[in-house]
Amino acid sequence: MKIKFWGAAGEVTGSQHLIETADGLKILLDCGIYQGNDEEQRASINYQWPAPPNEIDFVILSHAHIDHCGKLPRLVKDGYMGPVFCTHATKDLASIMLLDSAHIQEKDAEYQNKKGKKKAKIEPLYTTEDILPAFDAFISISYNREFKISDSVSFIFRDAGHLLGSASVELKIRQNNKIVSIGFTGDIGRPSRPILRDPVCMPPVDYLICESTYGGKVHESRVNSDHRLLEIVRTTCVENNGKLIIPSFSVGRTQEVVLALNSLYESGDLPEIPVYVDSPLAINATQIFMMHPECFDKEMYEFMRSDPNPFGFNTLKYIKNVDDSKKLNVSSEPCIIISASGMAEAGRIKHHLFNHIEDPLSTVLFVGYCTPGSLGGQLLSGKESVHIFGEELKVNAGIQSIDAYSAHADQPEILQFLKLVDKSRLKKIFLVHGEPDRQLALKEAMISEGFKDIEFPEQGQEFICK
Repeated sequence: MKIKFWGAAGEVTGSQHLIETADGLKILLDCGIYQGNDEEQRASINYQWPAPPNEIDFVILSHAHIDHCGKLPRLVKDGYMGPVFCTHATKDLASIMLLDSAHIQEKDAEYQNKKGKKKAKIEPLYTTEDILPAFDAFISISYNREFKISDSVSFIFRDAGHLLGSASVELKIRQNNKIVSIGFTGDIGRPSRPILRDPVCMPPVDYLICESTYGGKVHESRVNSDHRLLEIVRTTCVENNGKLIIPSFSVGRTQEVVLALNSLYESGDLPEIPVYVDSPLAINATQIFMMHPECFDKEMYEFMRSDPNPFGFNTLKYIKNVDDSKKLNVSSEPCIIISASGMAEAGRIKHHLFNHIEDPLSTVLFVGYCTPGSLGGQLLSGKESVHIFGEELKVNAGIQSIDAYSAHADQPEILQFLKLVDKSRLKKIFLVHGEPDRQLALKEAMISEGFKDIEFPEQGQEFICK
């Protein structure tokens, strides 16, 4: 049996891992799009495959984030004819996220072709017409149910607590009259967070593919994060009479920030200022959240007993219309604007930053991870100026971050997630989905906990598993 790593190897995007069994079956764990600025790496991951698509037998999807599912339409377009297994909520979320991704691909290609700097016409990775054939391949499976996909392979989804419908995967593969198990963490969520249930720990396995996004890091507490959020709102919107701009992923992060603001509103602590969620995708995602209460934790159920609409309050308004979005940029009223994307790489958030990044009265608050090369990463690194829509702009607005809203487990939470793994049975750990310094930090922590034989796979690298 072999494992070949194609994406999220030494970085946090483009998750794709290919398993080839002893009897020749090819199973792709995740099929994510590369979202970085490196054009060579983007072409390598997004337009190439670890195996010819028509030779891949199965796809198993951990969750609906685009860096984990965003290449599925291209995979089908290039010849894949098998099923895509995921949870029920992941199937629903992926439908809107892939349509949104296709729209972005089309608009980006249109923009590049209008600029005309490249001789060859730019084609989108896929279009909206490619979504339906891909979505027809989806088969949804419940948590905690062993599902057999061939005579030699079965798998189990367990709740990963990272995103609505997110799952870790335990693969059981029969070879040489014995069962070899491979654990894939997907993206590990965080215990004791609002909305979603806590992650279910990884069971004992023979080989482990483990995310490492926040290796060496410890998130601040939820109580501190909500207090800091309130302080930033008061300083920016009340004292400075400015705008608080929050780049936020439309699915998961936006709902958690809105829930936090709702709690502050219900307690009477939130100032009476308008709050806008300016993201059509976030609006659709919020509706899907309400369709899947089976994913909610006990705290969310308790909250809904007194507030049946946890994602809405009197001063909150959801913005769909483009003209209404543009009005926010010319308005002088103090307000909070939550808009996608979380790394500020695309979408309406770029227009809000273009119009407010030079305003010393405004604040930009990041509530999640940003890759170093992204616009969000540049702002967080302290750059004095950034390029947005081809213009160099001075960074006069305040730049803040609260990593406690991250949906990724920190280092102690990753180790807690692995507490049931039998170290004497485990043959090898592959750390993926993390920058090299984060991987190294997590490896050192794992070694101190008794784990051994830890690899940092590179893109295209292949390992034999016996």
